[in-house]
Amino acid sequence: MSAPQVPDRRSRRSRSALEAALLELIAERDLGQISVSDLTKRADVNRSTFYEHYTDVHDLAAAACTDMFDELVAAAHVLLPNEDLAPIDALARVFVHVAEHARLYGALLAGSARVINHLHHRLAIAIHVHLTGTGAPTHADDPAEITHDPAAALLAGALLGTVMDWLRRGCPGKPEGLAAEIWPHLVAAGSVGR
Repeated sequence: MSAPQVPDRRSRRSRSALEAALLELIAERDLGQISVSDLTKRADVNRSTFYEHYTDVHDLAAAACTDMFDELVAAAHVLLPNEDLAPIDALARVFVHVAEHARLYGALLAGSARVINHLHHRLAIAIHVHLTGTGAPTHADDPAEITHDPAAALLAGALLGTVMDWLRRGCPGKPEGLAAEIWPHLVAAGSVGR
């Protein structure tokens, strides 16, 4: 079996151009109003090139925001079932991150069930990894799939649901206040059955 091939320079350039085009277009309109044609024109690539890399606009959206999602996923380790209040600061950083990218998160989470499912899945994996105690300092080696873990899914859904509601309302209040308000509920949910 041969090793996977590293994408060539032209392929990386095309992907980068399409991802940049998507981020530019999201600043102008909702994700649901962006077509493959809009993207290929903005990126100056052929339609066939788009389909070599992505199945549709939603697939591109998930890929284009991987770095941003990685930042959010990295902060998910705060959802550990304990009574320590120090993680409230880390949880507040989750909301600071979301607020810094509010337009983009708002467009992605309001416009694509596939992006929501993708982010929920990644958050659930990160939370599972921490709840099972692997102690890894980053999520770089997280598995692509985990065993059925209802607690991790619940916590991921709670965090994602809170983020979505907060975005929908225009990010009211301060991230620290929101983190302090939801922390006891996350601790309680994470502690059940553990």
